Amino acid sequence: MMRKAEITAFLSMVFVLLVSFVLGMLEVSVIQTSKSMSRLTVDRAVFSLFGGYQSELFEEYHVFALDGSYGSGTFSEDQLTGRLHYYGDPGISHEITGIQYLTDNGGQAFREQVLEYMESKYGISLVRRFTGLTQEWEEEAIRGEQMEQEEADLAADIQALKGDSEDQILQEAGGDPFTCLEVLDKSGVLSLVMPEEMTLSGREIRQEEQASARPLRTGFGSLPQRQGTDGLEEKLLFNEYVLKNFTNAALKSSTDAGADEEAPVRSLAYEAEYILEGKASDKENLEAVLLKIFFIRMALNYLYLMSDTGKQGEVTALATVIATVLLIPEAAEVISQLILLAWAAGESTVDLRTLLSGRRAPVLKSAENWQLPLSSLLTLGSSAQRLSGNDTEGGISYEDYLRMFLFLGNTDDITMRTLDRIEENLAMERALDHIRADQCITKLELQNETAIAGGITYTFPAYFGYQ
Repeated sequence: MMRKAEITAFLSMVFVLLVSFVLGMLEVSVIQTSKSMSRLTVDRAVFSLFGGYQSELFEEYHVFALDGSYGSGTFSEDQLTGRLHYYGDPGISHEITGIQYLTDNGGQAFREQVLEYMESKYGISLVRRFTGLTQEWEEEAIRGEQMEQEEADLAADIQALKGDSEDQILQEAGGDPFTCLEVLDKSGVLSLVMPEEMTLSGREIRQEEQASARPLRTGFGSLPQRQGTDGLEEKLLFNEYVLKNFTNAALKSSTDAGADEEAPVRSLAYEAEYILEGKASDKENLEAVLLKIFFIRMALNYLYLMSDTGKQGEVTALATVIATVLLIPEAAEVISQLILLAWAAGESTVDLRTLLSGRRAPVLKSAENWQLPLSSLLTLGSSAQRLSGNDTEGGISYEDYLRMFLFLGNTDDITMRTLDRIEENLAMERALDHIRADQCITKLELQNETAIAGGITYTFPAYFGYQ
């Protein structure tokens, strides 16, 4: 009997341990299941939250973002957590530990999405042909800056040469070759280069209201981001996005004179120029871009003239006449150099008219494609006649120059001004004037807390980002 009692006690202990183990496993399973269900609930809520992305922004500009103001124009984190409670479980509390807006870090999140879109739709092959041109673009820009500095001294040199009363003498002698440069200095480049068929836009914006200029809401937290968004190929891809989605002056000039009123309603007509220059009016932006092109073309044209002995002979003959008329024969050589520069400038005005008309100009000049005779230079700045060159197969277009300036520009400035245009266009074309880029959320990180079985508090993170 004693032996049977010992066996019963042992089995009882085994049974108690087994039941405890089973109950413990069940409790652990309940806890883990509660944790998993809480995570799934939060994941569902977060995915539902970001599923309400701003559809017009995606349709028009291929960018995913959640409008944090929900159409009110006023952002509040409580609106986000309220939506999370609606889609998930009101018993789970949410603390936002990280958030990213389209404008953060100079538009980093926006730039990431643009590059993802361009890579998936077009691929790197879209810009492969431009990668070998970037060094040449930098050199051309430097030549243009040098020519701009040189031209700044030309006005003083010409005035010193002509004095105060020599204009009439030159006009009576057949014409003034320096009129073009004088008009440039007094009236600006637009007065010289606008094609006859092109109407200058008078549109303006309020600069202080733009995302690139106003105080912005900023995100916080350590959120993942793509590296290398401003590499060579990435810059070229982003620039193609700009050229494909925003208007420029050459595109406008291909329409008739009344098209300015019939085109899609946008606050600026020359958007690519604004993205480059960031000025308040179409006129200012276009003038700034055209001046850059003008001096680049002037430098290239001057280099050609210095290599063409025939044209130098024409200039020498004209310089001799002018020196004689002005009674300063000893200045004939100086006058020759001034005329060469003026002729290069005159040819540049014809080049710009060609580009603005939607045609292509020769990259480098030759005797065959030089467009402005020296005789036409004498009346270029004052004549009503608007000489314009022919389309050159394999030449350079106005858009090519925009592409060059975009590549050489400041990445953050170009990115933020692109967001400026998106905001304005959504307001003008879709009546979404409440959309603000610094309220558009692209990434969100949460710390969540809930009570699970047995009164245990469970804290866990959650993250979502448009990738």
